[in-house]
Amino acid sequence: MLLPEIDPVAFAIGPIIVRWYALAYILGLVAGWLYARHLAATARLWGGARAPTPEELDDLLVFAALGVVIGGRLGFVLFYKPGYYVANPLEILQTWKGGMSFHGGLFGAAVAVALFARRRGLNPYAMADLAAVVAPVGLLLGRIANFIKGELWGRPADVPWAIIFPDAGPEPRHPSQLYEAGLEGLLLLIVLAVLVRRTGFRAPGLLAGIFGSGYAAARFFVEFFREPDRYLGFIAGGWLTMGMALSIPMFLAGLWLIRRGLAARRTGLAGAE
Repeated sequence: MLLPEIDPVAFAIGPIIVRWYALAYILGLVAGWLYARHLAATARLWGGARAPTPEELDDLLVFAALGVVIGGRLGFVLFYKPGYYVANPLEILQTWKGGMSFHGGLFGAAVAVALFARRRGLNPYAMADLAAVVAPVGLLLGRIANFIKGELWGRPADVPWAIIFPDAGPEPRHPSQLYEAGLEGLLLLIVLAVLVRRTGFRAPGLLAGIFGSGYAAARFFVEFFREPDRYLGFIAGGWLTMGMALSIPMFLAGLWLIRRGLAARRTGLAGAE
């Protein structure tokens, strides 16, 4: 099945052109922000921890966005094309040419959220939980945007739902972007939405850990169907990709956060900072 021809332009107002790709990320950011405001305003979810004010959430959005951009870019430079950027250091700043790492972006966002929480007297683990609950919204829409744009395609496949991506040659391929949208986005969104209603933010670190380990497991699995990065290929054993390698420490960190969150709930440290 050939990838449907979708006009990349969602709409235009005079000289202003809005593309589906950009619109998906904007919608993900706005939807996540609104969801976070709703959760922060639900007092029963917070127990003894202080919930962020609407104004603090507005500021946190800016901090987190900067962390994602800086961390995502540096992660791509360090993990995916270090030799190229050592030879061409000025291109590190040319983000408009593409090249972002999700794992790097997540690390950058985590650092930004922790610093912001410490500065405002908020529990950094609870803030990480809040960010984790809303993050799958952006992941879901972002992976759908990857599919519409016809990038980050899967490996050759003979399954009935295989797609021919125009820029990937004539072979039908796994629509791995949709696999990621379903697992990293929709499934995690549902799981975390259920858990936050049950546990709230009274076990700081628990929800962030479930997100981290859940994303890592989903990404590791989907990498078996996703085409390896063309400038890296397999990094070991003829099967291990960089996405898999970066997901392993993320999975372990997620398990550590889950353990910490459960311990905090048992000992009543939910309000500790």
